[in-house]
Amino acid sequence: MKRLMFVVALAICFLGILALPPAPASSQTAVRTEIRIPDIPGYRTLKCDFHMHTVFSDGNVWPPIRAQEAWLDGLDAFAITDHIEYQPHAEDIPTNFNRSYELARPYAQAVELTIIRGAEITRDEPPGHLNALFLEDVNPLEKADYRDAVKAAVDQGGFVFWNHPGWKQPDRKSVWYETQEELYRQGRLHGAEVVNGSTYYPRVHQWCLDKKLTMLGNSDIHNPVEMNYNPETGAHRPLTLVFAKDHSAESIKQALFSRRTAIYWENTLIGESAYLEPIFQRSVVIRNPELTLNGTRTSYLRITNTSDVSYELSADGSIPNVSLPGTLTLHAGKTVIIGIRAEAKDLTGRRRIRLPYRVKNLLVAPGQGLPVTLDLQVRFLPAES
Repeated sequence: MKRLMFVVALAICFLGILALPPAPASSQTAVRTEIRIPDIPGYRTLKCDFHMHTVFSDGNVWPPIRAQEAWLDGLDAFAITDHIEYQPHAEDIPTNFNRSYELARPYAQAVELTIIRGAEITRDEPPGHLNALFLEDVNPLEKADYRDAVKAAVDQGGFVFWNHPGWKQPDRKSVWYETQEELYRQGRLHGAEVVNGSTYYPRVHQWCLDKKLTMLGNSDIHNPVEMNYNPETGAHRPLTLVFAKDHSAESIKQALFSRRTAIYWENTLIGESAYLEPIFQRSVVIRNPELTLNGTRTSYLRITNTSDVSYELSADGSIPNVSLPGTLTLHAGKTVIIGIRAEAKDLTGRRRIRLPYRVKNLLVAPGQGLPVTLDLQVRFLPAES
């Protein structure tokens, strides 16, 4: 029965290939959902997924489908990282460690997606599962000792990160093993998944900050994407945001080794303030930055959020003689109106004020939101009699 189900799934995958738009000149159409997260100064914000599987390991999707899904979901780059040691479909699919990349690459190139050759080094914990990206050839990674497999990846200039730390631990509480410490001190562990699928690992988030590891968030998808993430409900796969000069594999590689990443997970961004703050500031447009406060009469500030993230703000201080909302939500792709009042009736003159807030769903550390300000030029008028 299990074999029959796999054959049916494989047939569906082949039928899906026939539905792919074969080239940009085709009369067929496909609809891509663009992800609205702005570029930051000096870099493009690339939307990437570096951990997914196909039938060439334990996934249930033919490789070109992964490229199609990536394009439809608004990605700029992706990697198929099939397991090297775990091949449950070996009776039906011949073991060929480079084949999933080779099959997905033509469609990716046709729609100008960057595809990165990768693989997953699979061991019990410790050390657990490790992904290697930017490989020239996956075959040299087939080693009995995981240390030799990691070395083979690094010798090719590969980028190695730890997948789903805490996956097998009670309550998903991640443990920094001696094996990880050894790889880290050798310079052979470059990053870790702070988010894997639906799981956020706060301990790993802190490790990345303390140990200067690259933060990643990936889907680890095995089934067709729509079985896990329904676009009609707004659900999306977790993504690694890469801040790169361009969308080439070399530029992405340079950004990963330089730790220029953040994570887009559910309605949350995770990363360092150097990247999250310009994303926020470039997302938010104050429509009337010169505001008149007339005594105690309420004036209305209009703010547009051009991104796909609804920012959840809480007051992070106060402004003398000005009352402001304690909490507010800047809804994705919408304009909100916020009431502001002068607390004193006899204020006059102009001044610049900075409304202090903390964005609760822009995490710069576990449980710590990004501090931001909304800058205004205010003209105070005395209250009308």
